[in-house]
Amino acid sequence: MCTAITYKTHDFYFGRTLDYDASFGEQLCITPRSFELCFRHMPPERKHYAIIGMACVAEGYPLYYDAANEKGLCVAGLNFVGNAHYREVIPERDNIAQFEFIPWVLCQCESVKSAKKLLEKINITSTPFNKALPVAELHWLIADKKEAIVVESTANGLFIHDNPVGVLTNNPPFCEQLFSLNNYMNLSPNEPENRFGGDLKLKTYSRGMGAIGLPGDLSSQSRFIRASFVKCNSVSEEDELSSVGQFFHILSSVEQQRGCCVTENGKWEITLYSSCINPQKGIYYYTTYTNHQITAVDMFKENLEGKSLILYGLETREQINFQNREKK
Repeated sequence: MCTAITYKTHDFYFGRTLDYDASFGEQLCITPRSFELCFRHMPPERKHYAIIGMACVAEGYPLYYDAANEKGLCVAGLNFVGNAHYREVIPERDNIAQFEFIPWVLCQCESVKSAKKLLEKINITSTPFNKALPVAELHWLIADKKEAIVVESTANGLFIHDNPVGVLTNNPPFCEQLFSLNNYMNLSPNEPENRFGGDLKLKTYSRGMGAIGLPGDLSSQSRFIRASFVKCNSVSEEDELSSVGQFFHILSSVEQQRGCCVTENGKWEITLYSSCINPQKGIYYYTTYTNHQITAVDMFKENLEGKSLILYGLETREQINFQNREKK
């Protein structure tokens, strides 16, 4: 289960939590412009936009979870179990396997507008990566500094939804997620008014009572509502450090802690990592469950004309700054 959000101050930011019960060895991965991106049913892309994101690299191929390209376009894939439906190859369509979706969009699109145009011809296929990696059931959040959309391939067809709130979780389908916000229009960061009725002299007894009714559970629908409320009311300074810090505070409202969500195999779902991308600066920031310190990689400090993937293992050891370390 995961949550993806967008955020804008002076710059645009995009990121997500990855919530699961096991890691797949994900790494921070930069795909330079000359790395040959191969596709199962389409010609390879030998020259394309550079991409930075989190990926599981299998057989030398970047299976991106979330990423951004050098032009400022961002994509994240989130579990959509029970609703995602892919098809067999359809002649005269751009047949793209589910695991190829993120690199296919980011290698050639500069904006959401150009992505929409590309998606007019796409057919997302059920082609597996290999026998060991089954086809993941996903839907995708695509965003740039101007707009955001959600892409869902279901049994009823391929749908592209405008996303005015810039938030996405797992289930139900996005239109139902968005509609659910109507039930919470009374929430406010301000103190509530007494509208109970009658002559009862009711009064607030604590700060924050305007948000009574905000869901606090870990379900995807509740996380969508909570993340939307926190994001829409979030306030921060315009500089990079303040913006990035606030972004992680927004994501922390939907983090999952070990022990609170037991999976069907008896493990615990946790927030394996949280990410924040500034695509304009080409910087990917992240934290992990066992390392709260923000770590960053700057794409533009690498050789983006290369032909090989650039990989960074995640910093997973907790780093604590002792202010009085030297004292005895």
